Amino acid sequence: MADTPCDGLTQDAFLGGRVMAWQPRQGYRAATDPVFLAASVPARPGQSILDLGCGAGVASLCLAARVPKLQIEGVEIQPEYAELARRNAAQNAAALHVVEADLEALPADLRVRCFDHVIANPPYFSPHDPAAQDGGRDRAQREATPLAVWVDVALRRACDGGYVSFIHLAERLPDLLAVLNGRASCMVLPLAARASRPARRVIVQARKGGRTPFILLPPLVIHEGAAHPGDGEHFTPVVRALMRAGASLDLRAMARG
Repeated sequence: MADTPCDGLTQDAFLGGRVMAWQPRQGYRAATDPVFLAASVPARPGQSILDLGCGAGVASLCLAARVPKLQIEGVEIQPEYAELARRNAAQNAAALHVVEADLEALPADLRVRCFDHVIANPPYFSPHDPAAQDGGRDRAQREATPLAVWVDVALRRACDGGYVSFIHLAERLPDLLAVLNGRASCMVLPLAARASRPARRVIVQARKGGRTPFILLPPLVIHEGAAHPGDGEHFTPVVRALMRAGASLDLRAMARG
């Protein structure tokens, strides 16, 4: 990680340094969730991606590092983060185009397009949670637009047979599934910090217009052991491959066993 005190940013490494991203030192900072999300997207070279609420672009950049020749559109409501995403895209030579917009008022050219994949890491905190000290972080993490709207916009912008992928809190899974019901087939991958703990987050992947039965996958365990023995990360081998080598997280293969 390289610090830049003059502008309050840090440059952080993802996928073992294959992706380098500028992020605010004090604002919202991407960690593992965008990496998990990107790893789960079953994209193929040449396909189109829409990243709703792209922030500094980490999920899109991790996806672009794994799958070549993607055409990615990012939507970000905060101008400062949108500019960081553009800067990060240029630095990583990624075909990521970012627009500043509210997802409820997308530009006309996006409203007439459909995408092979739509991805999103919506805000986790409710409107009633205490506010973060940093305004940018608070806006990135606080749910101002209802989660149902995020899902509806994603489905509308996905092509028929296309995929929408979300990462969110496990407690919001019923809300996600309620909007997807009857409109898409769904797979859910729970993410558990350790084998002995309940899943706190989920990846929800849905195929627009799909009719296959709902699939609940076994949890993906993130860390080895019952507790951290030190300051190291202690990822399980599967998660280490995702985080450090840019491996994919193939939910369909997991469903086949």
